Amino acid sequence: MSATLRVRTLQAVSVIALLGLWEAVVRAGYVDPLFVPAPSAVVRGFGAIAPTALPALGDTLLKTAIAYVLAAALGVTGGIVIGSVRALHDTLHPFVGAVYGLPKILVLPWIVLLLGFGTAPAIAYGTIHGLFPILVLVMGAVRDVDRTLLTVARSYGARPWQVYVKVILPAIVPSVLASLRLGVVFCLLGVLIVEMFAGVRGMGSVMGGLANGFRAPELFAATGLVSVASIAIVLGLDHLNEKLSHWRG
Repeated sequence: MSATLRVRTLQAVSVIALLGLWEAVVRAGYVDPLFVPAPSAVVRGFGAIAPTALPALGDTLLKTAIAYVLAAALGVTGGIVIGSVRALHDTLHPFVGAVYGLPKILVLPWIVLLLGFGTAPAIAYGTIHGLFPILVLVMGAVRDVDRTLLTVARSYGARPWQVYVKVILPAIVPSVLASLRLGVVFCLLGVLIVEMFAGVRGMGSVMGGLANGFRAPELFAATGLVSVASIAIVLGLDHLNEKLSHWRG
């Protein structure tokens, strides 16, 4: 058995064992199924909500994708520009850090006030939620590029655009990809928050309605559905990271 197959087998066995233990604990009465339903009840709950939840998940992922593209474009571009220009970095870094540490939920009422209810506030808040982690990580990565490499490149006559393409961009690829993995999760979280608390259609609205109705099996199923989608996206970005590893090497 290959090492990869052995790892996958152990992972599958671990998940099955955890689900079996969960089912046994609930059936034995150690936890209240009203709040923690058994996996078998969650599966039945998924069957009940699937006609509503799957289109809602698609709507949420579409808004997340738009917010993510905006956050990634603004975050990576802004991080490279601010990190590359020392005067700009010294001027803006304290403000970026302050806004990054600010609880983003504080701006949600203002976004709803300005944009109303619907798709626009979800995309705007998701973009803001995902922008700053990307911006901060990319800024730091650019500032951490080995200055010796830049000096050597310039001494060999490299033009500014060549310094970016040949030195800076390959050096910051790991940090950029790490920021993008983090950013997509924050964008999804931002969209779900707006859907839950601003009455916007989507998976967040579905989950909020299930929670208010004390429908625990269906809520666990909806939560699992969102989690699977999020994990799949992150694994896809990890795969992209592996594909790009030869370039930065």
